[in-house]
Amino acid sequence: MKDKSKERQTMLRMRLFVALISLGSSAVPAQSATAAEPDMAGRRLVANCAACHGTDGKPAADNGAGRLPPLAGQPREQLIASMQAFKKGERQATIMHQIARGYSDEQIALIASFLANQKKPEGR
Repeated sequence: MKDKSKERQTMLRMRLFVALISLGSSAVPAQSATAAEPDMAGRRLVANCAACHGTDGKPAADNGAGRLPPLAGQPREQLIASMQAFKKGERQATIMHQIARGYSDEQIALIASFLANQKKPEGR
């Protein structure tokens, strides 16, 4: 008798769990989840730039400020053009030409879109 009672409780818990998952996934529109994906992909890619260009393209005062341009808030097309110039070797740099070659055109577009949507650092 106790085994059947435990089975029923387990089944009820499973049904409740499935119902909660279903409610949670339907509460958020699919469109907003897919719209956020490129932004998150861009954010992940931009994390590689933080050592030189600062978090989200905003150099800290002690992290290249004045030596490297802030990338945050720059026009998307300008960022793409710069990265492509580095990638093709048309623009000289100490390391950017090597870094840029590691990105696909799609990844460069994601990086540029993310950075263009960031607020420019104040005083720049």
